Amino acid sequence: MKRVVEALEMVTEWIMALMLAVMVALVFGNVVLRYGFNSGIVAAEELARLMFVWLVFLGATLALRRHQHLGLEILQARLPARVRRACAVVSHLLMVYALWLFIEGSWFQLLIGMETRSTVLSFPMAFYAAAGFFPAIAMALTILANLWKILSGDATAHIPGNGDLHGAATAPQGGPIAEH
Repeated sequence: MKRVVEALEMVTEWIMALMLAVMVALVFGNVVLRYGFNSGIVAAEELARLMFVWLVFLGATLALRRHQHLGLEILQARLPARVRRACAVVSHLLMVYALWLFIEGSWFQLLIGMETRSTVLSFPMAFYAAAGFFPAIAMALTILANLWKILSGDATAHIPGNGDLHGAATAPQGGPIAEH
């Protein structure tokens, strides 16, 4: 399972890199065409906007998976291990709830967007809602998997404030931190 997840992460990274390259080419090409030749590619802006939305949500999914979002681990690191674990459980439950609301709203927008078309390229506006829907499902599954690890006492569970990704608190020098 770990290999499948790692392969999906790598594919996602490549898709994001490709989208970023296409966005740069479209926007830069449009700038050159507008200022140099008084013309432009009409669809470039619409396509770049769609790719940007997807890029943001795919990046957020990868950041969540790698525990790279901003957090308040300084405060959590000062808490006793049991309180830190309880905070992790509560925060995971709140994130799952927020993602459920996001998934539900994205689903309704997806359904509405199937009947609405974009201005220039005439693609379904559901493509924008799908950019939130599918990554939100991936984020919810990631959080639920880590929540399961926390609740089952798995040593590989990520608990904010523990200092590393495997539950062992470490000092900045690499030495162990005494539990309170």
